[in-house]
Amino acid sequence: MRPQVVFVTSEIYPFSKTGGLGDVLGALPLTLHRMGIRTAVVTPFYGRLGSAEFGVHLAWSDCHVGYPWDPVTADIFQANFHGMPVYFVHRSEYFDRRFYYNDHKGDYFDNAERFIFFSRAVMEFLKRLGPAPAILHAHDWQASLIPVYLNYWRQHDPFWQDTRSVMTIHNLAFQGRFSSRLFQGAALPPQAWSMDGVEFYGDFNFLKGGIACADKVSTVSPSYAKEILTDAFGCGLQGVLRARQHKLHGILNGADYSIWNPSSNRFLPCTYDADHLKGKRNCKLSLIKELDMDPALKNRPILGFIGRLRRQKGVDLLIDILPRLMQQDVGVVVLGEGNLEKEARLHAMMEDYPGRLTTIVGYTEDLAHRIQAGCDIFLMPSTYEPCGLTQMYALRFGTPPVATAVGGLRDTITPWPESGATGFIFNEQTPDAFHAAVTQAISVWKDEPKTWRDMVRRAMQQQFTWERSATEYIDLYRELGMQ
Repeated sequence: MRPQVVFVTSEIYPFSKTGGLGDVLGALPLTLHRMGIRTAVVTPFYGRLGSAEFGVHLAWSDCHVGYPWDPVTADIFQANFHGMPVYFVHRSEYFDRRFYYNDHKGDYFDNAERFIFFSRAVMEFLKRLGPAPAILHAHDWQASLIPVYLNYWRQHDPFWQDTRSVMTIHNLAFQGRFSSRLFQGAALPPQAWSMDGVEFYGDFNFLKGGIACADKVSTVSPSYAKEILTDAFGCGLQGVLRARQHKLHGILNGADYSIWNPSSNRFLPCTYDADHLKGKRNCKLSLIKELDMDPALKNRPILGFIGRLRRQKGVDLLIDILPRLMQQDVGVVVLGEGNLEKEARLHAMMEDYPGRLTTIVGYTEDLAHRIQAGCDIFLMPSTYEPCGLTQMYALRFGTPPVATAVGGLRDTITPWPESGATGFIFNEQTPDAFHAAVTQAISVWKDEPKTWRDMVRRAMQQQFTWERSATEYIDLYRELGMQ
């Protein structure tokens, strides 16, 4: 039976993940599948594919991708992911690499060719698979040529005539912008090179093409949908988005509570819930021991930061205020990677504050869970945040976040001192404003223990479910004609 909705993405957890995109695609299609929508996912077969729990097997070999030069083919692998098919596009020279998109030297030089190949392979494979899906749902720039191909191909190919597309923007800052000379390799018709297609100030812009050609465009929170129409957050595409505002929808992501849940979590030394918080205290003691931190921190607040060490995540603000935080007798744990200079700076600062500042460069899923559980306060000073999942995880783990008033952070955190507060928000993206908000959180933690416990319990009871998000996507698909 043909899938009704095919998701096209460069990541899907647990097979591949660099951040929130992988988490979203590991949850949303599966939720829709469980709600009765026939879904499938197509993604690259990376050299670092995590597939131990699921049998990945070769399903089709030598799938022609229709390049305008010598024939190039892909092998298609398949896995059964809790009853939902996931298909993997394999060609070793494009995807068998240590990292997905870049290394410490920068983006891979052939990223345009890699994801043109991926998009072409997806379209040709779906023709081989059988009747066309009702919806092709593309995610971020790596898959954003899918709506472009569909837009032009369905004009002359009856196979695609009834298929519609949705383009979801997870982060507008990453657009897949390349030299114009690479356009020819995409084998798109000449009319695609226009203001209403992939051309953008003389460059080949994948995401701009997806926005221009998709039947619907969505992004991952209501606030971000409004922000990207402005000059401050539009990343140069605000004019394109304003012209298509009638088809732009902000749908808040959900959190996968089957994974990010302290009451049933295989990564934690002990579990807990909103009515039994002793386990959180034990997780804190265990984290102090695991990271060899000062035992005195058991009676002081520990602050956690998990994210890429890049400007977007506010790591510059964090580094700036760290000396002031250390004077306030707190502990800080940082988990992330991304910028060698920031990594080196944080490591150097660890020597100044032994036992109180811990930086772990890299990312491991199990440690991320233990940091969420073992910390008292979570730091998320993002300069922009389309949705953010980490603050949703922090809320469920009873670790009230201190966050910037942007995007999905604004949509998911009720700020202190409002009634029903679940965290702390600051408006000005400056070190002083960030430090003031953190200091306020520390003060409530130290001086108002009952108020803090009440906030923790409220935070843990928040429900940002994927079922709610999936219901909104079903409505969107039905507007496009899905039965």
